[in-house]
Amino acid sequence: MSATTTQHQRRMTRSPYLFVLLFVFLISNQLRAQSSPPFTARLMNIEAAANTTFSYNTKLKNAAPVSRVFQLFAGLPAGWNASFKVDGMSVTSVNIDSGKTADINIEFTPTLDTKPGKYNIPVTALVGSDSLKLHLEAVIKGTYGVTLSTPSGKLSEEVTEGSTRELQLVIKNTGTIPLDNLELNAQNPAQWQLTFAPTKILHLEAGADTTIMATLQVPDKTLAGDYMTNVTVRNNNTNAKADFRITVRTSVLTGWLGLVIILIALGAVYFLIRKYGRR
Repeated sequence: MSATTTQHQRRMTRSPYLFVLLFVFLISNQLRAQSSPPFTARLMNIEAAANTTFSYNTKLKNAAPVSRVFQLFAGLPAGWNASFKVDGMSVTSVNIDSGKTADINIEFTPTLDTKPGKYNIPVTALVGSDSLKLHLEAVIKGTYGVTLSTPSGKLSEEVTEGSTRELQLVIKNTGTIPLDNLELNAQNPAQWQLTFAPTKILHLEAGADTTIMATLQVPDKTLAGDYMTNVTVRNNNTNAKADFRITVRTSVLTGWLGLVIILIALGAVYFLIRKYGRR
């Protein structure tokens, strides 16, 4: 028997085994696909503050041979709100073709007075008499909050044009979670300057407050009147804003100079009348 014939017989002998392995592989993949849960979430447990939104990315698969419309429900604690979004649009139901999967973003909004703890939230996709369950967890670790004011609570000041004025700002953590990296910013009238010392609060414990010195500089020749300057304190979790009314007064020298100019103008008019009024 030639070598070529022998190799051909070996290939023929191996072929049934290859077909068997391929068949087993296809069947196992099909069984794995059928056994995988039709309603899943990338993250089942999310920890955040009570005044934030809990967002879950989920997938819902229609394993039926026909397209079906799934009604979406969530068992929420009292006062909480839920929304279901598909392609950025809020929905209460979703139509899924046979064998297809829909990406559903589920958002929970707790009440501000929700106590810290773990909350189990069952989500149901209902279609006819069938219901698909998904159990999500929201862990409340507290609340974020900050306020911006002055020691007296007064948000108005007077300043003379061309001068500077120091303002005391009180930043308070009104939440139950420490705040990090709070930054201060200001929106001022044109050519005004408001600087802070320090410009950033690195850490502020819950319930604590700190005082920041702000220096306001008003440029020369600013017209007398009321102006607004807005101060903001913020980090990635919370923010607060205070609107200060600044009343600008003219300086005494400017006032006297204006009076002198008026008197000179009146004197010039009187002189012209006396000189040419006789003709």
